[in-house]
Amino acid sequence: MDNVSVVRIFTLSGFNETMNIRLTIFSLTLMYYCMIILINMSLVVIIVLDENLHEPMYILLSSFCINALYGTTGFYPKFLLDLLSSSQEISYEGCLLQALIMYSFACCDLSILAVMAFDRYLAICRPLHYHSFMTKRRLSQLMCFSWLTPLCIISISILLTSRLTLCRSKVEKVFCVNWVIVKLACSDTDTLLNSVVSYATIIIYMSHGFFIMWTYMHLIKTSVRSKEDRAKFMQTCVPHLTSLITFLIVIVFDLMYMRFGSADLPQSLQNFIAIEFLVIPPVMNPLIYGFKLTKIRNKILSFVYRKQK
Repeated sequence: MDNVSVVRIFTLSGFNETMNIRLTIFSLTLMYYCMIILINMSLVVIIVLDENLHEPMYILLSSFCINALYGTTGFYPKFLLDLLSSSQEISYEGCLLQALIMYSFACCDLSILAVMAFDRYLAICRPLHYHSFMTKRRLSQLMCFSWLTPLCIISISILLTSRLTLCRSKVEKVFCVNWVIVKLACSDTDTLLNSVVSYATIIIYMSHGFFIMWTYMHLIKTSVRSKEDRAKFMQTCVPHLTSLITFLIVIVFDLMYMRFGSADLPQSLQNFIAIEFLVIPPVMNPLIYGFKLTKIRNKILSFVYRKQK
């Protein structure tokens, strides 16, 4: 059976220590997932319905929120079902699909952050060229880049994984990720190409990070020149910078732990480290943008006051 997986069902062993309090975890997780949906959908609806918010920065923000819904939908429904189930299993195809969603969600987040940084760079450092460059067509191209590029890159990685012969079926997490599936392969020599693609992907998205750093060097240099530029920087760039730092911390921490972490840590702590990128950014990002960006904050406040009358 060359290049064909002999494993059709995976067991998610990350649930072992949580089964005694699974109903409590289920209730809290369900409420949290509902909050993620409510907050992100609210921001998307506000931006779609208000024509004054049909600007590149806000359209990119709505794309950011849609990606959060995409990524969390790939995790929370299955996680909630597993908490209510006596056996935590996932099919081979379902595991690959979940891995595709998890990785593409994370990469898409960084791509959107890079496009948002470029948008702010043009708006503050090249204001005279902003409207001539950031046209609807160019914005559409950038959004396609931020969505389709990660999807294509991760699809290649998942396709390579699907060709591996697997001899083990125990996934020591509460969800599937590509690197964990690769480690279940019968032979390490078969995973060489997977490792090459994996490190190439890391390099590609590290370059996104360096690009964002480059734009912020210019943004800071430009913003210190005048009071107006400083105000614009604080208003629109601080939320973006906060989102970026949060994202990088949780992703880098998770990647480092996945590759080099100790298995001696309590299972509950290992689970939190694994899912923190699905817990913190999807709620924190829309809240930061909602409170910091004046147009969105005013729209939310006007809606609240209208309801109270």
